[in-house]
Amino acid sequence: MHDFPPHVDAYTPAETSRPDTRSPARFLAWLLRAQWDVVAAMAVAGLVWFLPGALSPLLLGKAIDSGVLSGDMVATLGWASLLTVVILLGAAAGITQHTLAVRGWLIALYGTQKLVTRKAVQLGHVLSRRLPTGEVLSISSSDSNTFGQTVEVVSRGLGSLAAFALVCTLMFTTSPPLGWVVLIAAPLLVGAASPVLRPLNQAQTAERTQTGELTSMATDIVSGLRILRGIGGERTFGANYAVQSQKVRRLGVATGTWQAVTETISVLLSGLMLVALVWLGSHEMLAGRLSVGQLISFVGYALFLVWPLQTFFEFAQKWVQGLVSARKTIALLAPEVPFAEGTQPLPPRPRLVDAASGVAVEPGRFLAVVSAVPEDSAALADRLGRYLPTQQSAPDAEEDDELTGRAARRAQRDRDVRRARAAAADAEVAGAEWGVSADGVDYSRVPLAALRRTVVVSDTASQLFAGTLQEALDPWGTHSRVEAEAVLHTAAAEDVFAGLPGGWEGRIDELGRGLSGGQRQRVVLARALLLDPEVLVLVEPTSAVDAHTEAAIAERLVPHRRGRTTVVMTASPLLLHHADEVSLLVDGREVARGRHADLMADLRYRAIVGRGMEDDE
Repeated sequence: MHDFPPHVDAYTPAETSRPDTRSPARFLAWLLRAQWDVVAAMAVAGLVWFLPGALSPLLLGKAIDSGVLSGDMVATLGWASLLTVVILLGAAAGITQHTLAVRGWLIALYGTQKLVTRKAVQLGHVLSRRLPTGEVLSISSSDSNTFGQTVEVVSRGLGSLAAFALVCTLMFTTSPPLGWVVLIAAPLLVGAASPVLRPLNQAQTAERTQTGELTSMATDIVSGLRILRGIGGERTFGANYAVQSQKVRRLGVATGTWQAVTETISVLLSGLMLVALVWLGSHEMLAGRLSVGQLISFVGYALFLVWPLQTFFEFAQKWVQGLVSARKTIALLAPEVPFAEGTQPLPPRPRLVDAASGVAVEPGRFLAVVSAVPEDSAALADRLGRYLPTQQSAPDAEEDDELTGRAARRAQRDRDVRRARAAAADAEVAGAEWGVSADGVDYSRVPLAALRRTVVVSDTASQLFAGTLQEALDPWGTHSRVEAEAVLHTAAAEDVFAGLPGGWEGRIDELGRGLSGGQRQRVVLARALLLDPEVLVLVEPTSAVDAHTEAAIAERLVPHRRGRTTVVMTASPLLLHHADEVSLLVDGREVARGRHADLMADLRYRAIVGRGMEDDE
């Protein structure tokens, strides 16, 4: 069976790729509708799977009354053969139901992961402003698995409900009083667990929130482990992680306690109903209204009903858990890209003008930008690439989420309000005039996709993904080896190729952890050069390399980009010496422009570049 993982449509504009994010319950309902055929087939298979338990008491009672007690061997064998057929049919349905359950689980699992990936690609740099990294990872891993459990238990619950209705019908045909007892008592027993569901929901919400915080802390430690070791901070961060993990452990114990209470209530109430039915059935037989076989059937019915009743309790528990995960998931899937989609075409070789700084980027020129405050030049790079300001980050979780009741709900509402305000602020910035124009056309009027193809920004936060060196340089697989070798030479990264076992097929760890800081930076630079955009904006592309390597990059970078527009944010004299023009920023505004040698007469420029010379020495 070539069915796993199944294909899930999560990337096209089809209806199945647009989840209902209006509420957690609506999201779970959409999840079930998206694979209604699997859910329906699983429910039918579950019903047939329950048939041996539901029909065995009836068939056994018939065999006793019409065969064993009357000494009729033919009737006994007939009912026994029918019972065997029902058991074999139930066994086959059990196999089918399990297969379908795995399929539904995988669809929910991989489908959620694809939705998360699609949303991450869609939001881009906006994603980190909406949710912490650990929250996104938790949604893609633990929450997607929770949705698989929810789909499975909903389908099994539907089968249990049908089997429960069948048994009630059989009991009504034999003894209406006992049938009414079951029909009235069962909903009351299930409803008796409802007071436990609210504290269970609160405990699961608190645990889920702190688990996301713990995952964020772990990703931060792993990504910055080299720096932490360099400054001796790994013990401090390790201690913080231990404190957070203990908080998650305590919340997990609290959640497990409420789950145990729910299961205890399930077993206790189901057992009480079993005892009541056996007691009532015995009195019915003593009164002559039931035969021996019918009494045995009623005892079998009572024993069977424990199974669907416990399934109903499990459904309530898993549905609450699914609501908790759905609440976190829709916080990721609901936000849209705040940028309004323009319609004016982007010129092929645009002249860019930034109104905030007064910097003009001429087409086909190599412009270097120098600023005493690196944040000012980095902000210019963000504006040129049409990226939201980097100062804002995602609203984090509360300091202490070991809260219950109103305090937990109030903390959740506060987080939702902060996220809504952050999204509104981003939308206000992105929807207004951007302030950077391409041949007189403001960025806000240009399609974002066209702008991303034309203007590429590579900064110090650019990351490498796990894979081969070839995949790291050319993730799209659209360039030749000759082109890849050329950009490796320009970025002075030949040593990376030579040092990896396997060359182009050599493996690079996630985030480039197996490389030095300078090697990682040069591979990122080579990747940006291989893309060969019309406008390339580089932010401190040589900050982590030695002076000899930086000199080689400076000599090769300008000839490699000749005829294309390049903007480099740097204070390195080696790069400034080769630039066509240098722009000096003071307080975020351009105050001078010219060649590096000419600007050295400016005391402000010389002070900044002089620090760069000291760093090189």
